[in-house]
Amino acid sequence: MANEQQLLSDEELIKQEYWYLIEDYKSSVHNLNYELIDKAYNFATKAHHGARRRSGEPYMIHPLSVARIVVKEIGLGTTSICASLLHDVVEDTDYTVDDIRNIFGDRIANIVDGLTKISGGVFAEQASTQAENFRKLLLTISEDIRVIMIKIADRLHNMRTLSSMPPAKQYKIAGETTYIYAPLAYRLGLYKIKIELEDLSLKYEHPEIYQQIKNKLLEGDTQRKEVYARFIKPIENQLQLMNYEYDIEMRVKSISSIWNKMKVKNIPFEDVYDLLAVRIIFRTRYDIEEKNQAWMVYSAVTSHYRPHPERIRDWISTPKANGYEALHVTVMGPEGIWIEVQIRSERMHAIAERGISAHWKYKSGEQTSDSELDNWLKTIKEMFENPEPSAIDFLDTFKLNLFATEIFVFTPKGEIKTLPQGATALDFAFYLHSDLGYQCIGAKVNHKLEALSHVLNSGDQIEILTSKKQTPQLEWLNFVTTARAQSKLKAVFKKETRSISVLGKQLLEENLQKLGIRTDNNESIDLLLEYFKLATKDDLYYELGRGTISLEGIDDKVFKKKTGLKWRNYWKFQFVGARKNNSKNDDEELTDADKPIKKIDRSKTLKLTDDNKDEAYEVAECCNPIPGDDVLGYVNDNELITIHKRECAVAAKLKSNFGDRIVSIDWSSKKILSFPAVIEVKGIDTQGVLIQIIQIISEEFAVNIDKLKVESHDGIFEGIFQLNVHAVDHINQICTKILKLKAINSVKRVDLIVNES
Repeated sequence: MANEQQLLSDEELIKQEYWYLIEDYKSSVHNLNYELIDKAYNFATKAHHGARRRSGEPYMIHPLSVARIVVKEIGLGTTSICASLLHDVVEDTDYTVDDIRNIFGDRIANIVDGLTKISGGVFAEQASTQAENFRKLLLTISEDIRVIMIKIADRLHNMRTLSSMPPAKQYKIAGETTYIYAPLAYRLGLYKIKIELEDLSLKYEHPEIYQQIKNKLLEGDTQRKEVYARFIKPIENQLQLMNYEYDIEMRVKSISSIWNKMKVKNIPFEDVYDLLAVRIIFRTRYDIEEKNQAWMVYSAVTSHYRPHPERIRDWISTPKANGYEALHVTVMGPEGIWIEVQIRSERMHAIAERGISAHWKYKSGEQTSDSELDNWLKTIKEMFENPEPSAIDFLDTFKLNLFATEIFVFTPKGEIKTLPQGATALDFAFYLHSDLGYQCIGAKVNHKLEALSHVLNSGDQIEILTSKKQTPQLEWLNFVTTARAQSKLKAVFKKETRSISVLGKQLLEENLQKLGIRTDNNESIDLLLEYFKLATKDDLYYELGRGTISLEGIDDKVFKKKTGLKWRNYWKFQFVGARKNNSKNDDEELTDADKPIKKIDRSKTLKLTDDNKDEAYEVAECCNPIPGDDVLGYVNDNELITIHKRECAVAAKLKSNFGDRIVSIDWSSKKILSFPAVIEVKGIDTQGVLIQIIQIISEEFAVNIDKLKVESHDGIFEGIFQLNVHAVDHINQICTKILKLKAINSVKRVDLIVNES
């Protein structure tokens, strides 16, 4: 009887969620086909009958939630809703894609097939498989971009329900989300979803930081609302006099954006001044051009408030590559507070909220923003014509286009083009046409002759110079930055590159074997990539084969701490509950042969203490975490755990490529051991200030200074102090004390000093 009641309750829950979906569907702008939606719902409900998610709720709630995101938050229609409802049927039940095809037709079946191929997230168990799945995901862009948009909706719902997962899984999924899904959502114009994905990732990777910022935002909410009310009143009066129909919204900077700004500028929450923003959405009048109306609204704002001359952004004349259009201006508001105002038409707002799906609604061949999106999609398709030798390298090449900030440049005829920031003259040549790239000998940038490697800036006007005698050179790969240029050049050099890379791989394997390091140890490769500042494994092989980098002394430089530093390559810790006791008695000595490798329970949070026992756990050299940092563990083939900061760049790759090897760690310190840490101090170069700093560190806190570097210019000094501390709170206490000195402007923890070779 109890089971029947539970089933009834589940059925009611599912029906209620379906009713919400239908209400969202009714409110959409698409042609409505309730019969087809109902058919997909009934089919999926039957297929998932009795299945549950880890949270305990009926599994069918997930596809229904994804379908609601697809229609309400992304703006897709009937076909996408049906595919969302059916997206897990083939993976989780006995039904096949052919079954879906026979019942729902080719369009829905093809989308479900695409979603099934990339099931389980972008990444699966092994690195090559994970990146191969990502390649499949990108292939769907050229087949049907709705696949990737539904996949983003799927990830968004998974992030919203991530609390039911164990911590290690949370780090893996949050890492994937930050690494790929959030930037991908941004590139497709789904800005609102991108922000939510980043906020949710921060919530699970750094829960204390997330909650602290959230609490501070809540504390200041009343004051912000009062400022907002005073700020918009004269603007509303002005717009009403101009007979404008409009909506005004108050926006608060996202938690993840605040945290990023605090990190980049090394400032506390209280010094983030641009928390408040205002958005004006106007209804287009038929008697005035949309662009002119936007500037008239701008005039209404600036007639009351003084604009910041360096913070005006015209994204209407030159839309972003993801299609975003708006005017942004930062003005001085009440009480001396800078406030950003975003000005959009209803059309611009729809595109900003729903990205590429809104472009389909407002599509017109004249729009620059559409052509920029088309150019990006075309670039992705071209990457498949000349794919990288390995899927992981393909992923890295794709990221060049995914993460780049845009610049706007002009052709000699005045046509505007969008390129990633950091693009060179040669990148621009390949952007225009492959043959221009192959035959490029230089460029005129703003009528001045520049080399192929010249880095372009926004506003540059570029004329490409060519010669039929010119042929592509290998060194060009060193200064092209766009995925298009790299893939075109690598295709030309493929045969030569392959033989050089084979030689480099042999050299690497020989050297690693001499050091007793397994050649398939991906973390060792990551350390080498970090040391040589290279992006991919193939880059490493290639540069070794060319002889541009050397493996001489890598044991000391890469795999061991450098001479002169007073800490070891790894500390010996005990993970409480991590491993079971050996069957032999405690007082009986074990030989190496008696000590089998025991599997670490990766589902549990491992507790790390200072006790110096027999188990060895590395502290990662790339980020040098200390007790009190938000950390995670990476388990290698020998069940050795390397501890990384969760925000470490190497850890980001590990979370995304080796999620099943990530473990949750609770690291506490009894202040027995000391760990390396570096602080940067800036201030006024007054007499005796250095002595005061040293006294605080050495005398008040009894901390050893391993290394000290001080530079002074124009009355300002900058000091780098390499210390040995017990934990994060220890170094925070030191920084707080130093900051109280009158001459000091800033104190922050930075990465470790790299010793000179």
